[in-house]
Amino acid sequence: MSGHNKWSSIKHKKAAVDAKRGRIFTRLIREIVMAAREGGGDINGNSRLRNAVAAARAANMPSKNIENAIKKGTGELEGEEIVEVTYEGYGPGGVAIIVNTQTDNSNRTTAEVRHAFSKHNGNLGNVGCVSFLFDRKGIIEVDAATTTEEKLMEVGLEAGAEDITQDGDSFTVTTDPKDFSAVNDALAKAGIAVTSAEVRLIPQTTTRVEGRQAEQCLKLIQHLEELDDVSSVAANFEVDDDVMERVMAAA
Repeated sequence: MSGHNKWSSIKHKKAAVDAKRGRIFTRLIREIVMAAREGGGDINGNSRLRNAVAAARAANMPSKNIENAIKKGTGELEGEEIVEVTYEGYGPGGVAIIVNTQTDNSNRTTAEVRHAFSKHNGNLGNVGCVSFLFDRKGIIEVDAATTTEEKLMEVGLEAGAEDITQDGDSFTVTTDPKDFSAVNDALAKAGIAVTSAEVRLIPQTTTRVEGRQAEQCLKLIQHLEELDDVSSVAANFEVDDDVMERVMAAA
């Protein structure tokens, strides 16, 4: 399994801790607000909003929270002024990193992102320096104990999934972003338990880092993900599982 996918899998197991801090819901709500502001509050006519709501439901966000976030985006309810800013750069060993943020103070966010890169031996670059190395995909994680591969393939592929893979106790369903909501809905209707669902950037190729550089790279990504204004981080690293698990255990 590619390092970035393994990292995501381990992170989802720690999601309960983040949820207690309100971090997951905050990020999901901001994405719903931005999606509704950009394309309106009609889920059927706004694919970004549809995907954001699907991800929120997969995280067990209450319907009322989702409804209020949509209303904030359309202006029916008062909400904070949020803008989206994307940063690109390189981590230790030349690992490509993209940081997506949603912020009410871009100067503060830029300073925090720049500090994280500098602290962990990375370099913040210009917009466009690494984005061409990634593809946008829908990623749905399913607990392997709740279904069979045959059933998952039958339902997922029929709904438009591109690929289904298994790593240990988890299946990963990959979709085109435009088919993400349809596949996620089809799995729910079939009674297949989804542990996480989101549209994110997936690297076309990976860069392997080892030893000290691997630890620095993981700590950089972890630092970025913990910033309040960061909505997502994509990276093309490949590291050994024992290094990854050691860094996560120390978090």
